[in-house]
Amino acid sequence: MLSHPPLSRAMALGLGPTARVVDYNPEWPRLYAAEEARILVAIGPWVSRIEHVGSTAIPGLAAKPILDILVGLRKLDDAPRCIPRMEGLGYEYVPEYEKELPMRRYFRKGPRENRTHHVHMVEDGRDFWVVHLRFRDFLRDHPDDARRYEVLKRELVARFENDREAYTASKAEFVKTMLSKAAEAGY
Repeated sequence: MLSHPPLSRAMALGLGPTARVVDYNPEWPRLYAAEEARILVAIGPWVSRIEHVGSTAIPGLAAKPILDILVGLRKLDDAPRCIPRMEGLGYEYVPEYEKELPMRRYFRKGPRENRTHHVHMVEDGRDFWVVHLRFRDFLRDHPDDARRYEVLKRELVARFENDREAYTASKAEFVKTMLSKAAEAGY
């Protein structure tokens, strides 16, 4: 099994102080596609591929209303060329998170209380990339597990609405279990 950063924690960095989960929005795939196109125009020469990840990428699943976008670079060394171009698209680059996740360059868009996008820029094919796609693809293909995840998130947001870190930490065991099941199933 791949060693990986805690997926739940990695995806929560940069959120505001309040945990919020909303019903699935059928516009999320269209909004993702539009943003993917904008990103490719800005940094396409360095990008191998881009993926929609996180709960908004799983049809029917309630989610925090923030699009998580995984940008796979050909080489992470190309990130410095991409940063000013991402900033030109309205993203804030957050280098302080590289202390915890040095393999990722993190960007966010929108005000703290109402983020709209998170971009996780990593080297294509590395552990961070693989783990995020494994989790997404497994839940897409296993609707019963996706429903269990939704129920858990709704319970946790009710319990930890004003404690983002507790909300995120409380999902960690479920995420770890899903990643194990996904790896065993060949994802």
